[in-house]
Parts: sequence; structure tokens; C-alpha cells
Amino acid sequence: MAYWFNIETRQVETDENRSQNADVMGPYDTEAEAAAALQTARENTQKWDEEERREREWDEGGA
Repeated sequence: MAYWFNIETRQVETDENRSQNADVMGPYDTEAEAAAALQTARENTQKWDEEERREREWDEGGA
């Protein structure tokens, strides 16, 4: 079974009761992963922002 996180209601949903709009994140393998969706997205964004910053610094230093 897949789990989804509804960002509007802040509830975990399953395939059986999943909202049919763009307000869901997923699918996730577990209910716990779905419940942590916003934190996981935040951490990934921070990681990607840091990678981009390092790439820019590398490009500026190598030019």
C-alpha cells in the first residue's frame, strides 16, 4: 500500500482515501515516511541549495 501526505489537511492518506488534487506528496512506502514528508522536503531543499552554492563557488574560482 502507498501512503501520501496531504499538504492542505496535513494528514496522511492511503490509496483508498487519497485526495485527487495536487495537494498530496508521495507516494511513500510507510505511513511514517509520509508523515515526515515536509521535513524530508525541507532537508532535501537545503541539501540541494548547498550543492548549488558549492558549484557556483567552484565555477567562480575556476574562471
